[in-house]
Amino acid sequence: METDTVAIIGPQSSEMAHVLSNLANELQVPLLSFTALDPSLSPLQYPFFVQTAPNDEFQMTAIAEMVSYFSWSEVIAIFSDDDQSRNGIITLGDKLAERRCRISYKAALPPGPTAKRVDVLRELDKIQMMESRIIVLHSFSRTGLLVFEAAKSLGMMGKGYVWIASTWLSTVLDSFSPLKPEIANSIQGALTLRPHTPDSKRKRNFMSRWNQLSNGSIGFNPYGLYAYDTVWMIARALRLLLDQGGKISFSNDSRLDGISGSTLNLSALNAFDGGKLLLSKILETNMTGLTGHVQFNQDRSLINPSYDIVNAVGNGQRLVGYWSNHTGLSIVPPETLYSEKPNRSSSNQHLDKVVWPGGETARPRGWVFPNNGRELRIGIPRRVSYRDFVLLVNGTDKVQGYCIDVFLAAIKLLPYAFPYRFIPFGDGHKNPSYYELVNKIKSGVFDGVVGDIAIVTNRTRIVDFSLPYIESGLVVVAPVKKISSSAWSFARPFTPLMWAVAAAFFLIVGSVVWILEHRRNDEFRGPPKQQFITILWFSFSTMFFSHRENTVSTLGRLVLIIWLFVVLIINSSYTASLTSFLTVQQLSSPIKGIDTLIGSNERIGFQVGSFAEGYLMEELNIPKSRLVPLGSPEEYALALERRNVAAVIDERPYVDLFLSEHCEFSVRGQEFTKSGWGFAFPRDSPLAIDMSTAILSLSENGELQKIHDRWLSKSACSSENSEDDIEQLDLKSFWGLFVICGIACMLALLVYFWLMFRKFSRLPPEELDTTSPSTSRSTRLQTFLSFVDEKVEKPKSSSKRKRESMSRNGYHINDESPHRSGRMDRNMSQNGDSWLTQ
Repeated sequence: METDTVAIIGPQSSEMAHVLSNLANELQVPLLSFTALDPSLSPLQYPFFVQTAPNDEFQMTAIAEMVSYFSWSEVIAIFSDDDQSRNGIITLGDKLAERRCRISYKAALPPGPTAKRVDVLRELDKIQMMESRIIVLHSFSRTGLLVFEAAKSLGMMGKGYVWIASTWLSTVLDSFSPLKPEIANSIQGALTLRPHTPDSKRKRNFMSRWNQLSNGSIGFNPYGLYAYDTVWMIARALRLLLDQGGKISFSNDSRLDGISGSTLNLSALNAFDGGKLLLSKILETNMTGLTGHVQFNQDRSLINPSYDIVNAVGNGQRLVGYWSNHTGLSIVPPETLYSEKPNRSSSNQHLDKVVWPGGETARPRGWVFPNNGRELRIGIPRRVSYRDFVLLVNGTDKVQGYCIDVFLAAIKLLPYAFPYRFIPFGDGHKNPSYYELVNKIKSGVFDGVVGDIAIVTNRTRIVDFSLPYIESGLVVVAPVKKISSSAWSFARPFTPLMWAVAAAFFLIVGSVVWILEHRRNDEFRGPPKQQFITILWFSFSTMFFSHRENTVSTLGRLVLIIWLFVVLIINSSYTASLTSFLTVQQLSSPIKGIDTLIGSNERIGFQVGSFAEGYLMEELNIPKSRLVPLGSPEEYALALERRNVAAVIDERPYVDLFLSEHCEFSVRGQEFTKSGWGFAFPRDSPLAIDMSTAILSLSENGELQKIHDRWLSKSACSSENSEDDIEQLDLKSFWGLFVICGIACMLALLVYFWLMFRKFSRLPPEELDTTSPSTSRSTRLQTFLSFVDEKVEKPKSSSKRKRESMSRNGYHINDESPHRSGRMDRNMSQNGDSWLTQ
């Protein structure tokens, strides 16, 4: 740098890059590196430092996506304790967290050549005792091969293990082919990444020349190609600088001249005047090199970073897929996908089959129970009530119950041994707090919890649950009384208001039809008493569709059709409801469900330790002063009988057991929460997934139902088979029909009176008898009403004229009937002759 340098290629290590980048900033000399790929070398902090190969952030993203693709949740990281490896593992942790995975343990080895076999063995011994079998090795070739050799000697390269090495292993595979047998044997089944460089004629020609130069004695890895492109990158940038009139000149840095007392000859260093311009030309690079298309994005990273995913098999390697920042994991070269839209969906991620350590091709589970002799600590609630679910036999360590049997049946289906021991939680005097029990998993006291554990929101924030093995939900239990039949049972289907409205409409419709038919229909005429009886008879006879009176007016028929439809609906509803009342045993209670309790000030009972208390206070805003803790079914029954509480709220499985012995109570309303019971495990524990799979198997083969029947199928009392009281039909169920019928009646009357008024106004004055100027309004109204009440004679048709002719010849025909066929007169003629006798 004392010789007026315009650009620097290197260094190889990130530690030296951190140091030299500060000096490059001062001297404004671009510093380009294809191996110092630490993600923390930010262009904001080191503007003159340029990474000409994909940095480790992309490599760690590829590893995280591989872990997620194979459905693993935890990995162990082994790394050299230097800047590049350490910062790479930190980045890996961030990328895994984005995919709900994590690093369970970080094993740091001494950096570089200082790592000894004893250091490696010490860490591997620890790792061998842990659950996770997914190991990510991020180091350099010397330390990495030492780790694989030690792992082979400890049996950690066998079945069940997964080893993912960063790009250092691919450089070994490419640079030293064929591998020595001891190295090849130690890395069998490992996965590694190789920077992807597209195949091209230029690349093949270069490799051919390289093999001629080296006589095939030195392999070549992609970082050599990045080195070659880096040289050409600087050469092109310098040519552009000079072609555009730029000059290469240097000047002294006054800040360096003032530094004394150091063995470094800093005063001899000069700043490059064209450094910023040369840096801009480098960042504007747009060329095709041996590594493919070379161009930087706005973040000063190479565009389209990608990697080959390589499987170490036999004495060589096998390509199983690719990773690119564009589409993720694929089995086709990334350059063929750049023209398509990015698709990172899980269904679009693919890799070929991998040969894992031990020669297995099936995906390893990725974890085992640690071989450290420790059994899993499974917490169980020490219940004092409803012990059919979890029962700790007094004086022994024996645990039984419905929940325990489901758990034991599930672990028999696991594909591995499950060492465990039950640890009771609670004082034995009252049911324990289930939230505190579940929280013991978070604090590390328990490795899991088995029992009647409801899956609710606040618990899922601290633990993972298996799938529910029984459905549950909060229900309301209240005292009920049996309703017996009485002499007035026939009136129960309708509420009093409904009866009143229905009766009123019978009269209204009868009156409307009478008004519409009165002028034209003799059946609606006669003395007032007879007309009143006709209205009543016609109205209520429509209930049974047995009315005998005919309707001749169009408006009357319209009203009657609509009313008969309403009557049909009311009759059907009444019949169905009355049948239910008389045939189904009914239980009555003033409490209809949770809404009744929310709207009242009654006290509510709940089970001690249940989540129901928090739910009622937090979700339904019921004051704590209204809540009464109850510890057993006996306390439930006593509190309900003495009216200490209006109702008890508890989960459905408990309530079913309670009602099997207490027939005087019943569930009111529907379940107002939906949940289930499951087994709880630490967050991201693979046990939750495996136990869920086992529970599904138990459900499918019928074993889960058998366990349920064995513990929870109690002999039900009569109230178990009783239905809740059937609600009476009220007006709100039929108001739409009544509104339609009322509107039809009103419109028919309006049309009818408009027509009457129109005919009345067209009558000649002599018929109205309004010659006197003193005619009052009351007289005119009386005249109008008389007009409306008049009988209207129908025009005589040809058939009527014929019948009149017959009558004059000795026949007597009654023309009052509206039918064309006529009706025989009910009375004989004065001469004693009739149509029949004629």
